[in-house]
Amino acid sequence: MLLKSVRLLFMGFMFSICALVANAQLRLPEGYFWKKLPNGLEVLVIENHKVPLATIEIAVKNGAYTEGSEYSGLSHLFEHMFFKANRDYPNQEVFLKRTQQLGAIWNGTTDVERVNYFFTFDRDSLKAGLNFMNAAIRFPIYREEDMKKERPVVDGEFQRAESNPDFQLWFTVQQHLWGDLITRKNPIGIHDVINTATPEKMMVIKNKYYFPNNSLLTICGDIKHEDAFALAESIFGDWASSGFDPIQKYPIPPFKPLEKTEFFVKEATIAQTPTIMFSWQGPSYLKDSASTVAADVFSTIVGLNASKLHQALVDKGLASGVSIGYTTSKYVGPIDIFVSPNPNKLKECYTELMNQVSHFADPDYYTDEQFKDALAILLRNNMYSKEKPSTLPGQISYQWCSTSLNYYTDQAANYQKVTREDISRYIKKYIAGKPFVGGLIIDPALNKQVNASTFFTAR
Repeated sequence: MLLKSVRLLFMGFMFSICALVANAQLRLPEGYFWKKLPNGLEVLVIENHKVPLATIEIAVKNGAYTEGSEYSGLSHLFEHMFFKANRDYPNQEVFLKRTQQLGAIWNGTTDVERVNYFFTFDRDSLKAGLNFMNAAIRFPIYREEDMKKERPVVDGEFQRAESNPDFQLWFTVQQHLWGDLITRKNPIGIHDVINTATPEKMMVIKNKYYFPNNSLLTICGDIKHEDAFALAESIFGDWASSGFDPIQKYPIPPFKPLEKTEFFVKEATIAQTPTIMFSWQGPSYLKDSASTVAADVFSTIVGLNASKLHQALVDKGLASGVSIGYTTSKYVGPIDIFVSPNPNKLKECYTELMNQVSHFADPDYYTDEQFKDALAILLRNNMYSKEKPSTLPGQISYQWCSTSLNYYTDQAANYQKVTREDISRYIKKYIAGKPFVGGLIIDPALNKQVNASTFFTAR
């Protein structure tokens, strides 16, 4: 949080330091407990006694944003290799057998700013589960035969994505939006890099980012926090710190602001129906955390069936669907609009979409009632998201990586504090009159009829 400048002007140096410490004080919801081990590992325990289960997760500040072109997709491959051989379980068969013995449900994900691994099992298996996680995160063995099997699996995910026209549109938009730094926003990677990955490259990833002081261990479920902290320290306490902050040692290069609006039309035979996508470079948590909250509120307003955008496009038959969203990010989150236009009214849909965007900043673009409805929806969604204990570690670790634990704690309350002025500031700073990327994917036969490039252009 920012200190008011007027206080800084009139208070002494020591008072300023004290105020900074006070403002940085950790806030957690009821039933959440936090501790940092001497090696830098942050441990978060969430007591939730709804069911006799426990979920453990380790999240690492790693992902696409840490990858230059030579390593693009290797954080994702590393995630897959996590569930292979390690010091205690020398091959995947033994590893998988142990998950069955624990009765574990398990998985991992790789995103732009986070990689996470999680297991859910009976509460009585907590100690065994933590030992199992410890072996996998700290002592992996990258066998060439395992990598030979897993490379095509990871690349196969990429190929399946490419068979989706919406992914092709999204990927092309990303190329325009991020330029040379697209690999820093694309977790799935590059085919050649994935298919030529070696155990040595896996160790590069591990030796850069897989340290306790770059990780969050979350333990959630029918447990007592004192017991969970004691187990975490006994099992992970001798995990050696890197001695440096990986994100500072290997800094994320700044994303170059988009200089001008860019449009493209992409033909694809798999695009049986066309899709339009608009994308802007939105707020960064590090630079404008307030706008990350306002962005969610505005997206929820515009997402209402009663919104002007929905009425203008869907209710009038110009599109079968429209959505808008912002991806909360530490380093420049995108603002995206997706539209499924009526193929017979493609030009009219595009024209009206541009018209609607041009009015986003109008004071009367949404009503007070719509504003109130959106806040109520966000409150309900936040409450609903907390109902399943096994999902809590993933929710909070996302914020730990991309925002902060305080952001997670305050999010529901901060939505309710957003004002029209906050939303106006967000729109004017990131959308209204700002450069963006507009993409259209369309079947070649349909494009031959409508000649989309004659109207789907920057104005």
